[in-house]
Amino acid sequence: MKKIEVRGLKKKFIERRNRMRFRGQCEHREDCLVLNDLNFSIDQGSFTCFVGPSGCGKSTLLKILAGFETVTQGQVLIDGKDVRCPSERHVFIFQEDGLFPWLTAWQNVAIGARHIHDPEKKRHEIEEHLELVGLTGFEEHYPHELSGGMKRRAEVARALIMEPEILFMDEPFGALDFVTRLQMREEMVNVHSMYDMTILFITHDIDEALQLGDQVIVLSDRPAKIKADLKLGSPHPRDLSTGRIGELRKEIYYQMGLHPAL
Repeated sequence: MKKIEVRGLKKKFIERRNRMRFRGQCEHREDCLVLNDLNFSIDQGSFTCFVGPSGCGKSTLLKILAGFETVTQGQVLIDGKDVRCPSERHVFIFQEDGLFPWLTAWQNVAIGARHIHDPEKKRHEIEEHLELVGLTGFEEHYPHELSGGMKRRAEVARALIMEPEILFMDEPFGALDFVTRLQMREEMVNVHSMYDMTILFITHDIDEALQLGDQVIVLSDRPAKIKADLKLGSPHPRDLSTGRIGELRKEIYYQMGLHPAL
């Protein structure tokens, strides 16, 4: 069943810089094409990763799908209906740290539990979600007392307690160290197996996309077109060096103009 359908999507911005920063950039006050005729669909309950060069429009695309940006041309459908604005059934985790610094981990997660009116049930749900992401014992810690990975876990817990139909994640692990990134990838695989939700995930990391995604959509340089739309269909855990996943890894590197064995 199709959850999201994108048809002929184009997005233009007006270039507001007086000077071009690089050759080929749009002139001042000129319409600048960012996304060019994108067509794809995403299945209900799937985990879809978007990869592409820096600045190609991945974040813009995700904001359009979430209803924070409008299209210049084309159509975005969720459950067969046009996306015109953000929905309370959809949750967005941005690149930047989204925790409130004056609230504890418990209080930050509790913000997502405002729909639960029974105090005892709310307390139980908050405890359960903090335990799910490995933050038991850190409930009363403020964000500045948490590591980068812990802060991301708290954001994931706050998102999950809202029971979203769609979870949008814009390069959420980009600022984390390598080991913490691996731990967070494992957390997201476990979360996706436990919750009936559709996840859209932006990353620059090809291996991350292949480890997490059921579907990987590769975008070109700006104006971005779809260079590849790959369905993985492989169970977890995945070996990225062999078999079909290894071949797909080589294909994505090739589509992005890179060599897989640098």
